[in-house]
Amino acid sequence: MNDVAISQGRRKRMNVKFSTKFIAASAAAVMALSLAGCSGGSMDDSSSSSAKASGDTITIGTVTTNSGTAAAYGEAEVKGFELAVSEINAKGGINGKKVKLESMDDKGDATEASNAYNKLVGDNNVLAVAGPTISATTAAVAPLADQSKLVTIAPAATSDSIETGNYLFRTCFKDSYQGEVAARFAAENLKVKKVAVLYGTGDPYSSGVGEAFAKAAEKLGLEVVDKESSSSADDTEYSAQLQKIQASGAELLYAPYYYSVAGPYIIPQARSVGFDGYVMGPDGYDGLKLTGDKAQYNKTYYTTHYSADDNTNSKVQDFIKSYKSKNNAEPNTFAALGYDTIYMIKQAIEKAGKNATREDVRNAVAGMTFDGVTGKFTMDKSGSPTKSVIVLEMKDGKPVYNTTVQPK
Repeated sequence: MNDVAISQGRRKRMNVKFSTKFIAASAAAVMALSLAGCSGGSMDDSSSSSAKASGDTITIGTVTTNSGTAAAYGEAEVKGFELAVSEINAKGGINGKKVKLESMDDKGDATEASNAYNKLVGDNNVLAVAGPTISATTAAVAPLADQSKLVTIAPAATSDSIETGNYLFRTCFKDSYQGEVAARFAAENLKVKKVAVLYGTGDPYSSGVGEAFAKAAEKLGLEVVDKESSSSADDTEYSAQLQKIQASGAELLYAPYYYSVAGPYIIPQARSVGFDGYVMGPDGYDGLKLTGDKAQYNKTYYTTHYSADDNTNSKVQDFIKSYKSKNNAEPNTFAALGYDTIYMIKQAIEKAGKNATREDVRNAVAGMTFDGVTGKFTMDKSGSPTKSVIVLEMKDGKPVYNTTVQPK
C-alpha cells in the first residue's frame, strides 16, 4: 500500500516478530527493575510523582522506533508528534508555556527502550511520555511507568497482554476490541447469520482477534458454523481449511491475518474453492497485497484506526491539510495516532493546571474523554480507549471508507 497501509500492515507483523525476538530481553528488564523496586532501588516514588515542569517550557518525552526494521513506524509517529506540538505552540502553548519534545530512539529493542525511558524519568521537566511504538518495547516500559509514576501513552501498541491503566495508557484500541466490533458489523451492517473463522494458532495477534470475533459473534446470535486454523500466520496454503469453510455454508469468513498473507493467499484461495461470501479482517489488512483479478477482493472489509476518506470527522480533513503542508506527504495511521497522543497529553496537562505534577497529569488522563483524528473515546479502567472504529471496504482493489462503528 501507500505509506498508510504499509506501515499499519507491517506493524502487526512486527509486533509479533519483535515480541518473540525480544521477549527474553523484556522479561529480563522487567525482572531486574522489579527486583530493584523490591530492594528499595534508586527510584523515589514521592519525588518522581511530584516532579513538575519549571521555567517557561513543558517537556514531553518520546520513545519511538526510529532506526532498524521498524523505523518507518516510529518516524511516522514522530511526524505526528511534531505537527501537534507546532500547532500547540502556534496557539500559545499549554497553560501559557511552550512545548518541546525530548525524543529517544529505542531501535525496536526492549532493553534500549528501557534505557531511553529511564533517561526521561530522570528529567524532572518531562511531565509525560508519548510512546513506545511497538508492543514489545511498550511491554518493557509498562512496569517502569508504574515505578516512576510518569504517565505514558502508547500510540499504537495494540496487544492485549500489555498491562495498562496505572501509569501506562494507549491511544489505539486493543486487538480483542476490533474483533468484537467486526462481529457487530457483520451482524448489524452485513446482516449475515452464519460465520466462519480462520486464524493462526501460533500468532497471538491472529488467534486473539479471531477468538474475540467468534465469542462476540455467538453473543450476538450469529452461528459460528466452522472454526479453522493454521499453525502460524505466515503460511501460504490454506485450501484445505477453506474448502471446509465453503462446505459449512458460512456467509462471512473472518480471517485475522496480515496484509501480506490475506492478500495473495487467503482471499484468492477462498475464491478459488468457490467461497463468494464476505471476507473480513482486522487492521492487519491495511495495504492488502493484491494478486490476479482485483474483483476477487470485492466484498472484503477490515477494521482500522483512521481513514483519510472519513468525511464524517472534520478533524480528519483538518489534520490531513496541516500534515501535507508541513511534510509534503500523506499522513498514515501512525502519524494520526501520534498526533492524537500529543493532544491527549495537552488536554491532561491543561486539566491538571499550571503547577501540575506528573501524578496530576496521570489522574487527568485516567477516565478522560477525548475527541481526535482517530475517533471519539472515553478511557476505560484498564487504560485503553473505548472508541469508534473505522471500517474500510475493498472496491476494485482499493480500500474505500465504508462506515464508522461507534462504541456501545
